Amino acid sequence: MSSGQARVLLVHAHPDDESICNGVTMAACVAAGAAVTLVTCTLGEEGEVIPAPLAHLTADRDDALGPHRADELAAAMRALGVTDHRFLGGRGRWRDSGMMGLATNDHPAAFWRAGLDEAGAALADVIAEVRPQVLITYDPDGGYGHPDHIQAHRVAMRGAELAAGRHRIARVLWSCVPRSAAEDRFAALRAAGPGRFPGVAGPADVPGVTEDGNVALAVTGTAAQVAAKAAAMAAHATQIEVAGGVFALSNGLAQPLWETEYYRLAAGEPVPAGARDVFAGLGHVEGSS
Repeated sequence: MSSGQARVLLVHAHPDDESICNGVTMAACVAAGAAVTLVTCTLGEEGEVIPAPLAHLTADRDDALGPHRADELAAAMRALGVTDHRFLGGRGRWRDSGMMGLATNDHPAAFWRAGLDEAGAALADVIAEVRPQVLITYDPDGGYGHPDHIQAHRVAMRGAELAAGRHRIARVLWSCVPRSAAEDRFAALRAAGPGRFPGVAGPADVPGVTEDGNVALAVTGTAAQVAAKAAAMAAHATQIEVAGGVFALSNGLAQPLWETEYYRLAAGEPVPAGARDVFAGLGHVEGSS
């Protein structure tokens, strides 16, 4: 990497979170010549499986979902053009903890039980190597309260703190969706109907919904970048069904596929008014507009 190259690091809990939350942003960064690094904290072993022929992969049967989802993640990154994607601490170091309150939270290898300093130090080493100007992760609630999302937030923030002596991140962003946009999009989706899906979700099903005034940045994708995001999401076929401009998770409820991705400023350099990319206002770096 050149010293002036724009570099962004994303920290996510499971394979598929990155494509749903930040697919447009990642594709836009790649198109602009920025270096993109994705760190995923677990293999997503406790996830449900949508395609019936793959149901045997679940944790209560063959417990083989994690490696399969890692392959899905690799395909998703190819769709987005991202070449640097890693698992925190190495592939399989920490296990998907499952939803909050389940016995899987107490698995000895569960990410929810990971020592914050140990996991943070593993991320700090990546930060020191990659030297990103921007870090993207979840809000303190992990977007919707999943223990691994909450822990990913904590580890991301701790990793930035531990790495500060070797590299200071200029801006930390938390993924979000403004409440008005969520309400408007779901109202339109309900009016149009769920299409191939049995029902429509609602704003409460969207991670990171926040008051509009908290939103510091909106990144809107080109048609090609939105198509790349849709392809990346579709690559996570055990977890997501994509149909045009909507998608559904294992609950079968339709949600809008977001062409614009939104961010809160958590720390660091302010985002200039009207900014369209995550590097705006950070000085001259290749790959920023």
